[in-house]
Amino acid sequence: MPAVPASPKVSAMQEWNRGDPSKAPARAPLARGGKLDAPHLIAAYRAGIFPWYSTGEPVKWWCPDPRFVMRPADFRLTDSLKKTMRKKGWSVTFDQQFETVMRRCSEVPRPGQNGTWINEDMIAAYGELHRLGIAHSVEVSWEGQLIGGLYGVALGQLFHGESMFHLKADASKVGFATLVARLQACGYFLIDCQVPTPHLGSLGAFLIDREEFLEVVKLFRDQPPTGDAFAPIPTSDAT
Repeated sequence: MPAVPASPKVSAMQEWNRGDPSKAPARAPLARGGKLDAPHLIAAYRAGIFPWYSTGEPVKWWCPDPRFVMRPADFRLTDSLKKTMRKKGWSVTFDQQFETVMRRCSEVPRPGQNGTWINEDMIAAYGELHRLGIAHSVEVSWEGQLIGGLYGVALGQLFHGESMFHLKADASKVGFATLVARLQACGYFLIDCQVPTPHLGSLGAFLIDREEFLEVVKLFRDQPPTGDAFAPIPTSDAT
């Protein structure tokens, strides 16, 4: 088991004060505007809120109802994915190419979306969270080439997933499966998937009422994990 990581040092810690997340519209933003920086992002995630907006718009802060989540123990590791992960050529790393992963996620075409919410302001803000040890990336390579990955925010025993990409079939699944195993081993209670997607639903994610989600956030946002889920993977353990 990896050593328990030190708590990130965050200056100007503040609490969310731009509206009660429990009273947010189910499918509309709770608030608009405000700064997109590390202190505001931390305050938002600690309140169960995340930013999602388009370039040229004010920042939109969301807390949808219901919420899409996954318990690490419920992850569905299928026989076909196990077989894929056993193939030689895969390599999974953590926190080695954070900005690159964000930029690759921004390039993924998504049905019904014109452009991406992962703009330069988002890359800068989450980059600062990464430097503080709060935002993390997973990189998946095939024969030395980056072909998949994901990133998100870890607070206490909660991991808030933000986005993922793949350039080869199953690449994002390989990265996510590796991450989930690490999160489970290090005592994480819940993965926040935010909004429903068929991809994550097929892997074990499900909907819960916002009230229940916000209770979970309050209970586990300050509970330290039992190990460092993002520590470098020893060569002998690499996929």
